[in-house]
Amino acid sequence: MSREQALSHYDQNRAAHLESLKNLTRIPSVSFSGYPQEEVRRSAQASAAWLRTSGLRNVQIWEVPGTHPCVYGEWLQAPNAPTVLLYAHHDVQPPLRTELWHSPPFEPTEREGRLFGRGSADDKAGIAVHAASIAAWLQGVGHLPVNVKVILEGEEEIGSPNLTTYLEKYREQLQCDFMVLTDCANYDTGKPSLTTSLRGLVTFELTVSALKSPLHSGMWGGPIPDAVAALCKILATLTDEEGRVAVPGLRDMAIPPTADELADFRALKMTEEIFRQQAGILEGVNLFAKGEDFLVKLWREPALSINALRAGGSGAVGNVLMDSAWARIGLRLAPGMDPEICTRQLSQHLQRVCPWGLHLKIEPEQGAKPWKTHPDHPVFEVAKKSLTKGYGNPAVCIGCGGTIPFVDHFTQVLGDVPALLVGIEDPYTNAHSENESLHLGDFDKAVRSQIHFFADLAESGLRG
Repeated sequence: MSREQALSHYDQNRAAHLESLKNLTRIPSVSFSGYPQEEVRRSAQASAAWLRTSGLRNVQIWEVPGTHPCVYGEWLQAPNAPTVLLYAHHDVQPPLRTELWHSPPFEPTEREGRLFGRGSADDKAGIAVHAASIAAWLQGVGHLPVNVKVILEGEEEIGSPNLTTYLEKYREQLQCDFMVLTDCANYDTGKPSLTTSLRGLVTFELTVSALKSPLHSGMWGGPIPDAVAALCKILATLTDEEGRVAVPGLRDMAIPPTADELADFRALKMTEEIFRQQAGILEGVNLFAKGEDFLVKLWREPALSINALRAGGSGAVGNVLMDSAWARIGLRLAPGMDPEICTRQLSQHLQRVCPWGLHLKIEPEQGAKPWKTHPDHPVFEVAKKSLTKGYGNPAVCIGCGGTIPFVDHFTQVLGDVPALLVGIEDPYTNAHSENESLHLGDFDKAVRSQIHFFADLAESGLRG
């Protein structure tokens, strides 16, 4: 009866929770340099107020000088029950090109069953799932069947550079039996998923220079090496004709999927048609995979992307020989690949292939380790059971091609605590891009799944 009361309470108060999510989405809490820091603090304050309203106790805003604030809350009144640490983050990505949004990025808008707005899914919806599922129990029943602690980070979108500082400072306060980290995606709309692997990431800025300043291309072009052409030559060495990373030694570090993992990939029935639709690939563009290889390449192989190029300015450059050219590249690391070794090997390769004696400046920006877990702890079966109930579809274990640095931070500081990576995004969310959105049907299912999880975990008798 308690479980049904909690589910009923959520159904009756869904509109209020959605309005709270909209209010939080209206705060432009971009954590990147150059954006107002006070907006991230305002987001922390609004998140803390929401946790208090949900019934959590000891709600605090944690601040370390020079960082964006974290939010903490707890409810620890369930004797002999396990303690679950719930994670989400309240900072968001920049809106990018505002002219491409169909509605203002920080004015949440419902359209075709989705809620559009920057942070509506990534990851303020994660905060909403925690707040709504906790309120369903505390307000609808009067108690939770398990103990909960909640931490909401303010720097996830910039790589969690200070999360370890917070975790070490508040280590004792954050001790738990299990973690639920809500910042991932489902395999498809309505298909609940547990993420068991993540790719890592190293990024670089490259500047190739040949001249002290740009020159007239007619007066000087010919004898002088072109910095832009040199950069193009360098970048062309990074991948082969099949799109694979071609830097010697890098791919050798990746741990290949096991036979069981490949069988799991095949069971997901990914097809080229589905993949093209989800990614929005233009007609006629060739792909570098087929069948299960799509998922192997996405989840278990490295991938290199050229994120940006610059030489002169569009509409603001004449017939000149540019003095320099700049690029930003990112290398996604498969499980087994070490960020420091990859940074060193890629830097050496770039220096080796730089042509014509041009000057090459390499600036590594960040490094995050890949992560992988084996879903053999019984809590994974409990979580799959709860997700299946909440979504009405069988839950699956998947990988993720993205990078979430905080997972490694948590496991390093808090020890070998089982981590359940779940989320509310689907392939059409457009996280980090224009027109980010949350599927409202999946939001309801995620809340109901977590309501079930609290009860199922208590009934299982599991402890960390």
